[in-house]
Amino acid sequence: MAGSIRARRPGVWELRVYLGRDASGHVRHRYATFEGTKREAERALVRLAAACERAPVPGALREGAATRWGLDTTVNDAIRGWRENGWEDLSPSTTARYQDLWRNHVRDSIGPRRIAALSPFDVEGYLRGLKAQGLSQASVRQARAMLHRACRLARRWSGGDLPNPISDTELPTWTLAELPTPVRAATVEEVRALLRAATGYDDRIATMLQVIVATGMRRGEVCAIRWDDVDAGRGTIRVDESVVTVHGGCRVKSPKTRASVRTIALDRGTMDRLLALRASQDRLASLLGSVLAESSFAFSTEPGGQEPPSPNHLSRAFERVRGRARVATDVHLHSLRHFHATTIDAVVSEAQKQARLGWSTVQMARHYTDVVAEEDRRAAEHVGRLVAGGGEVERPQRGHRPRQPGPSGAAEA
Repeated sequence: MAGSIRARRPGVWELRVYLGRDASGHVRHRYATFEGTKREAERALVRLAAACERAPVPGALREGAATRWGLDTTVNDAIRGWRENGWEDLSPSTTARYQDLWRNHVRDSIGPRRIAALSPFDVEGYLRGLKAQGLSQASVRQARAMLHRACRLARRWSGGDLPNPISDTELPTWTLAELPTPVRAATVEEVRALLRAATGYDDRIATMLQVIVATGMRRGEVCAIRWDDVDAGRGTIRVDESVVTVHGGCRVKSPKTRASVRTIALDRGTMDRLLALRASQDRLASLLGSVLAESSFAFSTEPGGQEPPSPNHLSRAFERVRGRARVATDVHLHSLRHFHATTIDAVVSEAQKQARLGWSTVQMARHYTDVVAEEDRRAAEHVGRLVAGGGEVERPQRGHRPRQPGPSGAAEA
């Protein structure tokens, strides 16, 4: 709580503590007079501010909608206000994550605290408490981000009267031993074992995993593939949507970033597997007296393909396949994307690798053309031959990697 001291005369000090604004918008302070040295006066000011924080908020400061964002505003109030006015702008997955964090780690701990009474010391203690409870570094960072945004909005809505005690705080540190093991790329042998096990488990899941291996797609992207995204004539697949899990089901949204919208070359083996799955779905639709639409989701579990598969269902299916394949448990579904990124590093330039994986650092012009670069075709065929067991492809020397044109169009030296 803000406060100040002022010398009235030698040895006499005026103490002032900011209380907020009343119903008419006027600033309220509490004053006191203290006799003694300046250091003693400063200590008295701290005690006075603490007493004001513990004291009930005057009724005048609680009345009226105009004073909602005042001295008695709590962290929970700020988060609820954000939920009512702005939370819909977040992605569904972020909204769900914030909701879980608030319900499990904020609402009944720091949530009831008044923002005006919080200090950076209090907030950092709370964050260290989250770490002590076993929350990951990412979860603690997300909790701080949520609190920071909520308090920043409350400060703005209060006209600058409320502080933002989160802005000057620091996150706890994690040693290397405390951090989780990074996701590693699967080996060629592990990928082959996974694809063999998936083929004997479920053809739809096996095809999804092969597409991820062959393209490096994210799990939400592969779940959103529709049949009209697959171009058998050109040997490509289009990524322009993603599926996220929300409360009560799934939702289709735009991809993670604009760079994620891309057209990717497919090797012949993966394309054949996709076409075989399409033929199987056409037969099933025919038996049910319907026709499979081009806009149907390619990997849907519904006969008509109108509902996308769940990313969480794909992850659980991968775990079962991993068990059947007897592959190490530190290989996750995302390890297949790492495998693809690592494998194509030997045959394409860095810019082409970024384009194929949908990383946001690639030039956006590439995503507004239907042209599939020859490098991308080479990447597709390389991964296809490798997974099919055709042997290792010769790895070119690093110095012979294709160069990217410089500003003048000539190859860089």
